[in-house]
Amino acid sequence: MTKRLSLTAQSKKLGNQLEAIPDEVLAMLRPALVKGAQDIADTMEALVPEDDGDLLGSIAVTGPNETTPPYAAGGGSITAQATQAFVTVGNTDVRHGHLQEFGTVNHEAQPFMRPAFRLKKAKVQRRIATAVNKAIKSIKGAT
Repeated sequence: MTKRLSLTAQSKKLGNQLEAIPDEVLAMLRPALVKGAQDIADTMEALVPEDDGDLLGSIAVTGPNETTPPYAAGGGSITAQATQAFVTVGNTDVRHGHLQEFGTVNHEAQPFMRPAFRLKKAKVQRRIATAVNKAIKSIKGAT
């Protein structure tokens, strides 16, 4: 009987595998990650309710090894790893994207983040897979 790894162990294993990706592959992957995040951000911008327009202006794309705007992630900033790109909503002046997305007792939810992600997920995954395959083939051809 095979023993299942804990989520922590799985996460550590995945982290080690991602760290083993050659820099050449990461460099070729970066444009696909950023373009995918931008596709999601563009769709979010099309779907976001615009009462004052402040929420629309707070949607930002953060590429690999870049830092998110202040207050975009749990009240602070985080830096994306080499294999990550983020789409964030919020900044120092706008901190209510989650309330718009999920609603409150007094305000009905007006989701725009999750629907945008669901609409673009398959396209973004295909773009990233294509970039990885292309990078691997180019590295194999160079050796």
